[in-house]
Amino acid sequence: MVELEGVASVSDIPRVQAIRRGSAPALMFEGQAMTFADVDGMASRVANALIATGVRTQERIAYLSKNTDHFLPCLLGACKARMTLAPFNFRLAAPEIARLLEDSEARIMFVGPDVVDLADQAVAAVMSKPRMIALGFDREGYERHDAWIEAAATSDPQLDADPQDDVIQLYTSGTTGLPKGVQLTNHNYLSLLEFPAVSGGLNYRTGDTVLAAMPFFHVAGINVALIAMASGARSAILRDAAPQLILDTIGKERVNHAFLAPALIQMLMQAPGIGDADLSSMRSLTYGASPISEDLLKRASVRFGCEFVQLYGMTETCGAGTFLPHAAHDPAKGKLRSCGVAWPGVELKIVSADGAQVPRGAVGEVVIRSPVVMKGYWNKPDSTAASIRDGWVSTGDAAYMDEDGYVFIYDRVKDMIVTGGENVYPAEVENALFGHPAIADAAVIGVPDDTWGEAVKAIVVLKPGAPPDAADIIAWARGRIASFKAPKSVDFVDAIPRNLSGKILRRELREPYWKGRDRRVN
Repeated sequence: MVELEGVASVSDIPRVQAIRRGSAPALMFEGQAMTFADVDGMASRVANALIATGVRTQERIAYLSKNTDHFLPCLLGACKARMTLAPFNFRLAAPEIARLLEDSEARIMFVGPDVVDLADQAVAAVMSKPRMIALGFDREGYERHDAWIEAAATSDPQLDADPQDDVIQLYTSGTTGLPKGVQLTNHNYLSLLEFPAVSGGLNYRTGDTVLAAMPFFHVAGINVALIAMASGARSAILRDAAPQLILDTIGKERVNHAFLAPALIQMLMQAPGIGDADLSSMRSLTYGASPISEDLLKRASVRFGCEFVQLYGMTETCGAGTFLPHAAHDPAKGKLRSCGVAWPGVELKIVSADGAQVPRGAVGEVVIRSPVVMKGYWNKPDSTAASIRDGWVSTGDAAYMDEDGYVFIYDRVKDMIVTGGENVYPAEVENALFGHPAIADAAVIGVPDDTWGEAVKAIVVLKPGAPPDAADIIAWARGRIASFKAPKSVDFVDAIPRNLSGKILRRELREPYWKGRDRRVN
């Protein structure tokens, strides 16, 4: 259970835990353990090293790495220095990372060994080069983090944090393809930490072991790590969310709780080692990003033998929104296709285009108001004003609410595609496609995919005489945007349906692929 006594900011979390259980293990990564006191001490060193560089209060610190035990000390160290950590998605392409560096104006960048080539390519493309800190490796042009902090004072800087300090800046794609930095504050996260005990899925106890498999550039990965730390639980960190590694870690580390995307659960159930895996320690498996099929839920529930809890939210709300408790996963109760009910402390309603609340059972847009709603989008006041009105943040999801208060997602007001828990905006993919010499016109949609929820599909009109080479078009896109955003398939047509103003009629394009399904998102 989260312990908030004495916690007035995110930076207080390691301080409190170091006092209460300093010698207990907090992080386990590739056979190495860090205690709560270790995490707190390392965070203080990072904070002092950051302060010594001359970086000012509330400046952004870039972070690009796969999951390691460096993340929490870096995040909490930035918080102690009253700076803001901006973790970047390591699955992005170098030009996309470069845009995030330029947008965040980061003067320091932590880099992990797995993505150093990506970091170098991104930095080469920006005018203002950040100071590069290597997380446990040697490379020309980098400073090793251990040598960098060795000269820093060990004492806690004990700066007075402001509730409105941005502690984390997570990037989410915009409908135009331009990145938007979501500003999440001390106030947002302290509010979030009051929620976990309600759902059951995130209600970790002191001494529990929590699997940290979701990437730390995602709000879900960060939330699991911070809630575990604030609960006195141990995080078993995985560099890669490989199915066999997950199964092995659950058995070896006696994992009690995990948060996984449904696509990962499906992969686990298909893994060769699932039959022999020791899952007896598991008490809860929380999932999010998409609903789970009834067949997969039934099989996974039997095999894992623990509670399943679904969470629905968005980065702009610290990941909070609704939860579907374990009891509601019984197909006989008719709630399995729901994403659940609003958390206590979260106001949620379904509204029409004019903002008026619609009757129960009517479809409208989901909007949320809560202390967990972001401060705004970094340096984008117009986007912030368009997204948050009178404290209500727009989700872009179309849904209806039944008489019991359960929310059922039907479609998306926006055209966003969710594939394997990653958000993909068609306009961004289309921009990447339009430079291809064979393409005269193109549109991008999400189509059903049993593994990833949705898959990105390109609908292409070829220039006269151009060959229909789908593989070449996909390779072209992958050279310009992240692989998960690139089309997985290409269909060729004579014309893209558009309205009189030229807007693509995506619903018309999507219809043949989703026909016969009672849900237009997966």
